Amino acid sequence: MRDIVQLACGDCKRRNYSTTKNKKKTTDRLEFNKYCRFCRKHTAHKETK
Repeated sequence: MRDIVQLACGDCKRRNYSTTKNKKKTTDRLEFNKYCRFCRKHTAHKETK
């Protein structure tokens, strides 16, 4: 039931993190503030395909 999704940095668009989400309960895209090692700062990371 849970699917693996990738999180991409909002600034440099690199895919840094992966996580799982329940597709039935969470239909919209996930967004977290996480550390990007390429930008060297905390940025918004959004779910990608």
